[in-house]
Amino acid sequence: MIVGGFGLFLIALGLITSGIGGALILAAILALFTGLYTVLTGRGSWARLAGRKAGSIVTAASVVAVVVGGALMPPAVDTVPTATAEQTETAAEPTATATAPATRPAVPTPSPTPSPSPSADVAPVDDDDVAEAQGDPGAPQDQPEYGVKALALLETLPIKGRAPKTGYDRDQFGQAWLDVDRNGCDTRNDMLNRDLHDIVHANSVPCKVQAGTLDDPYTGTTIPFLRGQNTSSDVQIDHVVALADAWQKGAQQLTFEQRVAFANDPLNLQATDGPTNQQKGAGDAATWLPPNRSFRCEYVARQISVKATYSLWVTQAEHDAMARILSNCADTMAPTNQASPTPAAEPEPVVEQSVYANCQEAFLAGAAPLHIGAPGYSPSLDGDSDGVACETAPAPAPAPAPAPAPAPAPVPANVYYENCAAARAAGAAPVYAGQPGYASHLDGNSDGVGCE
Repeated sequence: MIVGGFGLFLIALGLITSGIGGALILAAILALFTGLYTVLTGRGSWARLAGRKAGSIVTAASVVAVVVGGALMPPAVDTVPTATAEQTETAAEPTATATAPATRPAVPTPSPTPSPSPSADVAPVDDDDVAEAQGDPGAPQDQPEYGVKALALLETLPIKGRAPKTGYDRDQFGQAWLDVDRNGCDTRNDMLNRDLHDIVHANSVPCKVQAGTLDDPYTGTTIPFLRGQNTSSDVQIDHVVALADAWQKGAQQLTFEQRVAFANDPLNLQATDGPTNQQKGAGDAATWLPPNRSFRCEYVARQISVKATYSLWVTQAEHDAMARILSNCADTMAPTNQASPTPAAEPEPVVEQSVYANCQEAFLAGAAPLHIGAPGYSPSLDGDSDGVACETAPAPAPAPAPAPAPAPAPVPANVYYENCAAARAAGAAPVYAGQPGYASHLDGNSDGVGCE
């Protein structure tokens, strides 16, 4: 009776903790030991089994019951640690306003550590070692042309369903925070140097950031940064388009070097508040947007530029969410590293070639002296062939001789002028002695000239 009571207790405990499957397994285990006892000893045991045959039957039935109970057991619930840089996609829960979820599953959240386990989908924080990228990482496409609007670029992205996550691993995008641009500084510190201000470096080399201040665009808050085991994760580097999201929307087709470039591309990286980055996980624009609404247009525009540069697609829900955000800021340009086009230079005015018949014309036009190659130069004007024509002004042309006075009209030999008035009227005055018309009555002073 004692053994039976203890067995009932175990069955009840299994029912409470693991349901029917648990109760069945514990009952089967109790029956298994009871049947084996009867088979081995030939005694009826506490269950009063009638001989070894009955014990064998009970033993076999208990084995079957264990298998059935295992099938009825509820599935184990996996717990996923919160990543310090990039979470799995299931961590992002969609909300109606695309902000932080109102409720979240009760998932244990361990304190962030500077060196997460290799199996976790995380990036190390402030690793002391700097690893240089191998090969030649680069994007499959150039970034968008300068001056392209994000809304127009969105319409060029293919719309497809999300591909399976099969084969995804953080290592598919290379070691975290490589030195891709080979400047001796890892990508995380490159981004801290870009996004923080009031920076203090760990040493004389302007790379490793020891402290600084972040004006976080995701939250609109100011966050102090201090490098350290328990503080570095306060500021994390977000992949604007998450790695897991990219894997399911085209990155599987990229080469390894292109995925390394994607994971370290400054266009796709933004320093932000650690808990906010954890909350985003691998969410896209349909499931997560920055709490700071004033930054959402720029955030979505960057996602569009990144996806265009790396030949990634968007889901229909993601496309619609992006279009909805940009409808309030339709003039937002797609971020790019492409320079603005240089305006075309104004064409120089065409100078008509002047032709001078001689140096005098060149001087009169104000063009002399004429140097070889200059408009109007001609070897015919360069008498000494020194490359300079019309060096001195030519002598002015002599003034034309005055026209001779017209000869007086012939006067008849027998002309007579009654007085000087008549002589003047006839155009004959003065009248000289010996000329027709001279008379003494016209020459009052007898000097030989009348009508003076």
